[in-house]
Amino acid sequence: MLKLPPPIWMFIALALCGVASALYPWKALADLTWRWPGIALTIAAFAFALWWRMTFFFAKTEINPTSSSNRVLVTAGPFAFTRNPMYLGLVLFSFGIALWAGSWPMFLVPVFLFWLCNTVHIPFEEAKMQRQFPDAFAAYTARVRRWI
Repeated sequence: MLKLPPPIWMFIALALCGVASALYPWKALADLTWRWPGIALTIAAFAFALWWRMTFFFAKTEINPTSSSNRVLVTAGPFAFTRNPMYLGLVLFSFGIALWAGSWPMFLVPVFLFWLCNTVHIPFEEAKMQRQFPDAFAAYTARVRRWI
């Protein structure tokens, strides 16, 4: 499961749940009251993704989580609040889309992404960071939570 990055998994899951939503007349959310919060959350999650991406850019480190090594341990910007802003952003983005779409199968996507990131990708990345930056990463994990 590490071969495909979580954004690809998200798009696959959104497509599958979108097809399931179209093929079967799932009962949508009662009204459109959740559409605008969904749109707002999707936009906010996208902005959050840009923030962590720019933080990596200015730190001049790799964005590929399966790279053999990283140049620096990034602890600034959104990484000061969560150790995994990229995955938090994906989960929030997919939840925003689920609210926006209003179809029950779409709510499976953020649950799936949370599970995938928490059980596959994050443990792999944390083990790599622990090997590369043992003291700094231990101090970082002591003060910043995995999610929020």
